Amino acid sequence: MAATVEKAEQAAIHAEANVFPVAPVITNTDDRDEDGDTKPAAGLDASNLPNYDDAETKRVLRKVDYRLVPMLVLLYLICFVDKGNIGNAKVAGMNTDLKLTDSQYNLALMIFFIPYCLFEIPSNVVLKLIRPSYWLAILLSAWGTVMTLHGIVQSAGGLIAVRFVLGMCEAGFFPAAAYLLGEWYCRFELQRRVSMLFVSASLSGAISGLLGFALELMDGVGGLEGWRWIFIIEGIFTVLVGVLLPWTLPDSPELCSFLTPAEKLFIRQRLEQDSGTSAGRLQTQESFQWRYVTSTLSDWRIWFTIFIFWGNTVAVYSFTFTAPTIILELGYTAAKAQLLTIPIYVTGAIFTFAMAWLADRRRTRWPFVVGPYTVALVGFLGVMATPKEKYPGVVYFWLFFIPGGVYAAVATLVSWVSNNLSPTWKRAIGIATCIMIGNMGGIVGTNIYIAKQAPYYWTGYGISLGFLLNAICCTFVLRHVWSKANKQRDLLSEDEIFATYTEQELLDMGDRSPLYRYVL
Repeated sequence: MAATVEKAEQAAIHAEANVFPVAPVITNTDDRDEDGDTKPAAGLDASNLPNYDDAETKRVLRKVDYRLVPMLVLLYLICFVDKGNIGNAKVAGMNTDLKLTDSQYNLALMIFFIPYCLFEIPSNVVLKLIRPSYWLAILLSAWGTVMTLHGIVQSAGGLIAVRFVLGMCEAGFFPAAAYLLGEWYCRFELQRRVSMLFVSASLSGAISGLLGFALELMDGVGGLEGWRWIFIIEGIFTVLVGVLLPWTLPDSPELCSFLTPAEKLFIRQRLEQDSGTSAGRLQTQESFQWRYVTSTLSDWRIWFTIFIFWGNTVAVYSFTFTAPTIILELGYTAAKAQLLTIPIYVTGAIFTFAMAWLADRRRTRWPFVVGPYTVALVGFLGVMATPKEKYPGVVYFWLFFIPGGVYAAVATLVSWVSNNLSPTWKRAIGIATCIMIGNMGGIVGTNIYIAKQAPYYWTGYGISLGFLLNAICCTFVLRHVWSKANKQRDLLSEDEIFATYTEQELLDMGDRSPLYRYVL
């Protein structure tokens, strides 16, 4: 009886699915003909690739956008506010009240990143084994509790301890968010959604400044200093959001309640077709195998994406934790320094989204890593070259170049990594590996702004410049390697490929399949 019901349900799903274009027309490159229209890449048949522009496709994806993206944006915003508010607490008097030395403060910043890096891959493995909304609810509730405990620490040792535990609890969120987006969207729909996370990360700097300014005014309430209320209020809010996640965060197309059966099937079919060629297919629901771990960790290209990621983490974490202090040292009051961070991060958010929109529209990635990193590089050079005492306003102007450049570049990079890894287990592990080791740049970034070098910070600015230059060089290497692989695969005929491999072997090969095309 159960089998009969199941067959009937499947028949209904497939019957309803006929209203959607299962094999729509799309072109998969940014080349244009003389009329300005996109044309297919040489050697590719565009007749069976997923449609990114069809009206019905847009209607279905809007339903996903309204339910999934705002929740992930909110969670990422909370994550970055909670991670970076220690910089605002410092300006509000935390270091003085806890009698922290410069080395103790830097240690508190650095210790966060050790568990933050180590627990990202294990967290994404757990994410594949239980419902994402349950796992993320556990993570948010845990780190919100730890954030609240920041507000009652009484010594350097206590601060260092809670920062370590916070890193452990926050570790799994971003790899999970990046992976979840790849479970819903095809390759050239992805970056605009990923960029919204980094827009929220950039805005978190503005919100942290505003909250830091407002909560500092609670100084004396309940007998507590204002900086303690920054941690307590923000931590309580995080816990409340975490508790609600099982009811507010969609887990997967199969488990969501806001799509019809036909729409669920339609999303899954599009993801399976998103290999870059008409004959290629991707596995989207494969079981775990250890070879996905070994093949990911042994892929040298993953390590080059990590080097590119370091261009972000070394620069952005050092900047996030130090920006209020840099502005304070330009001659502004502590309250104005908090507020003056806001326009910097708002500008960065706008730039990040604009770059993502262009990258998806042009259907390419590498220029949108190199370009934004170059913008950030110019910002660091400007800050270093401008006399601080004579031109504080000009120094403040150069600061606008930094967040937008590093956030926009890493938003593109995360999309690029997700675009070029298959099947889903390899993507989950690859994204987590890139982010895990990439975030180790935070260990460097939190130790390069040396207090005795204020207000020039030659070491901090110089090391950031070096990592940005290295990231740009590594981007050109990956662009060359993936372009060469695509050209070699274009020389193979489909008849030759299917005579050599079975369909299951091609599916198991994932991005190593000769039918797969890398995004450049």
